[in-house]
Amino acid sequence: MNRAMIEAAAARIKGHARLTPVLNAPLLDAIAGRRVFVKAECLQWTGSFKFRGGWAAVSALRGAKGVIAFSSGNHAQGVALAAARHGLPAVIVMPADAPEVKIANTRAYGAEVVLYDRTTEDRDALGARLAKERGLVLIKPYDEPEVIAGQGTIGLEIAEQVQGEALVLTCCGGGGLTSGVALALEGRMQVRPVEPEGFDDVARSLASGVRERNAALSGSVCDAIVTPQPGEITFPLMQRLCGPGIVVSDDEALRAMVLAFQHLRIVLEPGGAVALAAALFREDLPETVVAVASGGNVDPAIFGAALARFA
Repeated sequence: MNRAMIEAAAARIKGHARLTPVLNAPLLDAIAGRRVFVKAECLQWTGSFKFRGGWAAVSALRGAKGVIAFSSGNHAQGVALAAARHGLPAVIVMPADAPEVKIANTRAYGAEVVLYDRTTEDRDALGARLAKERGLVLIKPYDEPEVIAGQGTIGLEIAEQVQGEALVLTCCGGGGLTSGVALALEGRMQVRPVEPEGFDDVARSLASGVRERNAALSGSVCDAIVTPQPGEITFPLMQRLCGPGIVVSDDEALRAMVLAFQHLRIVLEPGGAVALAAALFREDLPETVVAVASGGNVDPAIFGAALARFA
C-alpha cells in the first residue's frame, strides 16, 4: 500500500463518487470547546464512504464474472451499486441482524443478499466458499488494498478542504477508512481511530502492539463498525501512522447523532457518529479537529429513539 494507489483510485473515482463537504457549526464548536469540522460522508452515494472503496475495487477488475462481499450493510451497498454501474452481478453476505433498511437497500441496488448468523457462522469462510462455487471475485470490506485506496481518497479531499493544522478522527471498524486516510495524510495531519466501548479492538491493538480480538461480535448500537479484529493489512498501517485509539459510549454516539441533526442538518448512524462524539466530548484533543461522519444509514426506530432521549 502506498499513496500512489490512493491517487490512482481518486482518478478512477472522479466523476463517480461525490466530493462531500466539510461542515462546521458555531454551536457545535461551543459544545466541544474547539473548532470541529465534519467531513460529511453520510452524503456520499449509498449513504456512506464505503461507495468509494467499492468503486475503487470494482473499477480495478478485469474480466470478472461478478463480485461478492460481506458486510453489515454499508460496504454491501457500496459494492452493490458499484457493481451495478459496471454491469456486474453482486452477491452480498450480510448478518441476519443487520438493520432492515441496509438489507432492503442492498437488494434495491440489484444485489443478491445471503444472510448469516454473525455469532455462530464465519462470514469470511462463507464468503470464500460462495466465491469459489460461483466464480466470483471477493471484495473484502477493509483488508483489501484497492478498498483501502478508495477510502483514502477522503484524506486527499480533507487535505484540500481544511487549511492549517488539525487532528483527524475516523470511525473505525476493521481499519480500512482509518488506514487509508492516514496514508493519504501522512506528513500532513495525524489520524486517530474512534470505536465504541466493548468493541475497541483497534485501540487495544495499538496499545499492545499485536492484533487483539473483540470478545463479542454484537451488542453495540454502532453495528456498522463492529468487526472481529483489525485487518492484517490495515493494522501495520495504523500502527505506523496513527495516534492512540479513542473509545466512546453508545450514548455518546447517539448524542452526537442528534447534535449533528440539530446543528448541521445531516443524518448519521451511530457507528458513523463515533468520531464526532469524540470530537465533541473528549477534552484532551487539540484546538482544531476534523471528524469523518462516515455513514448515515440509520434505522428509523433508532434515530427516533435518539431524538426522543437527547433532543
